[in-house]
Amino acid sequence: MENVVLTIHLILALALVGVVLLQRSEGGGLGIGGGGGVVSGRSAATALGKITWLLAIGFICTSIALTVLARREAASSSVIDAATPAGTTAPAPAAPGSSLLPPGPSDQPLTPPRVD
Repeated sequence: MENVVLTIHLILALALVGVVLLQRSEGGGLGIGGGGGVVSGRSAATALGKITWLLAIGFICTSIALTVLARREAASSSVIDAATPAGTTAPAPAAPGSSLLPPGPSDQPLTPPRVD
């Protein structure tokens, strides 16, 4: 399900970029220097403008859907589960005040414990 929504999301993103690039430039930022735009009243609704709005709404909807799907999947797992290979357990946390550094040259050499 997530792969289908992600594929649709990517197609919408590419289509949105293409439609925005096809539109005519109106001049400076925020519609200054051209007719219509964000600052002025209502601008003429062109076909490309309507398509842009539809693609943007679809893009936002797929973004929300992907967020919900990712959150649902994350609720069933943990970061610690992803960090440890299957079949093993996570190491116990270090005791307070203990050093995680290897022993220095004056300490005893590090040897594995004997198994009898």
